[in-house]
Amino acid sequence: MKKFISFLFAFGLLFFFQNCASQGSVDPKTVETLVDSQEFTFYAQRANPTNYDVINVMNSMPNSTATRVLNLNGDYTIDLSKNNMVVVLPYFGRAFSPNYGNPDQNSYRFTSKDFTVNKSQTKKGKWILKIRPNDVSNVSDINIEIFKNGKAFVSIGSSDRQPITYDGYIGKTEIKKDKEN
Repeated sequence: MKKFISFLFAFGLLFFFQNCASQGSVDPKTVETLVDSQEFTFYAQRANPTNYDVINVMNSMPNSTATRVLNLNGDYTIDLSKNNMVVVLPYFGRAFSPNYGNPDQNSYRFTSKDFTVNKSQTKKGKWILKIRPNDVSNVSDINIEIFKNGKAFVSIGSSDRQPITYDGYIGKTEIKKDKEN
């Protein structure tokens, strides 16, 4: 019986590590090239609200899990280039001065052409980009932590709402074609 339990434990451990490894990662050289060029796209996979009212509402939904993570569909991004930054991210939390009647103003949807980027790297190889948009009134800073495998963590500080964080990954910016009717 002990051999069988040991076998199940080893098989479960192997399955766990295989599943973690298959979550996708990018070559560290590619990540380094993207970060050095400061031209990449952050693709948000999950939003992590910090407001406990939002978390309580999420947990009270039928068939919900007891987590504070909202899975996103992949359409939410931060496109960063040398002289342009386009942010399209949802917001879940408390806004201190909401814009009634205009839901686009209640999420993070803006384009900045005047911003500063401070980039640093830790001893273990993680990059930290601190972006301060100067032409956006309600966003004070955007912090992006990028790991060697391309996974990224974004936190946004705002003057009129509670902070929120996002998990995702970075990739090469794709050229978007206009949809023809």
